[in-house]
Amino acid sequence: MRRGASGINLLVGIDKPRGLSSHDVVNRVRRSLGERRVGHAGTLDPLATGVLVVGVGQATRLLGMLTLDTKRYLATIKFGSETTTDDAEGEVTQTAAVPDCVRDESFALITLSGILGWQDQLPPSFSAISVGGRRSYERARAGEEVNLEPRRICVHEARLVSIDDADGITWKVDLLVSKGTYVRSIARDLGRSLGTRAHLAGLERSSAGAVTVGECLSLDELAELGPEGVLARSLDPVRTLGLAVRLLAQEELVDVSCGRTLDAGLLWDDGAMRPAREGERVSIVRGDRLMGVWECVGGRLRCTVNFPDGVCGVRI
Repeated sequence: MRRGASGINLLVGIDKPRGLSSHDVVNRVRRSLGERRVGHAGTLDPLATGVLVVGVGQATRLLGMLTLDTKRYLATIKFGSETTTDDAEGEVTQTAAVPDCVRDESFALITLSGILGWQDQLPPSFSAISVGGRRSYERARAGEEVNLEPRRICVHEARLVSIDDADGITWKVDLLVSKGTYVRSIARDLGRSLGTRAHLAGLERSSAGAVTVGECLSLDELAELGPEGVLARSLDPVRTLGLAVRLLAQEELVDVSCGRTLDAGLLWDDGAMRPAREGERVSIVRGDRLMGVWECVGGRLRCTVNFPDGVCGVRI
């Protein structure tokens, strides 16, 4: 099928396999669905697996609007060595003995409780952050010194799953963190705080915002299902956005397609109807399609982005 000919507009969750970049996944989706317009939200490193939200067709314009404010990860943190990338893909830069207390479950529980809350985090040098118009990882690979500014992040939950010392000491930790958190940095900083060194040995993203790994397709499933099958397994764009809904009447469709303002009316929000609030963004829905995102200004809804063909998958 020629790329760009699919005619489908949807969000789909992909369970990214280890070893592929997020861009690699985008290319695989393009080939499987015959659609050129594909993008992703919330980059995952090649080492990581799990939830990657992908937009197809007109839904690529939604990706920048997805907050995905919290993300849950299952992280494997290995103590005793630090690497250039703060994960298992980098070269070891420092090693250190691991204190016996790191093997103790009670000690681990106390330590993890101490990393909860809002804090300033220094991102890894090998990251996609732009520095002077170039990616930080590009500068780091070229041997340049990279000076990044700390970022405000939040660790909402940090639950110990297991401790394993079969091949060096590792902690498996279930983490719920804010958008922009680098789990690699959490691993690095834990090692340093305990008088040793550490890096991230494995990572699975089990959820991003409202999207869980159980809703995601493998790349093999995506290829087998094809466009029609993927449509049935697509993500609900309204639920993924997390906005209240303004239901459209038939006679309003022309106004929406032209981007004209609408009467705010009543919004469907969490099982009940309510008035629109000044300044809030709302999902504009007709049937099973998201027709756009509008903003309430002066009691009217003004177009932020519209989708003339509609983004499929709405399940209200």
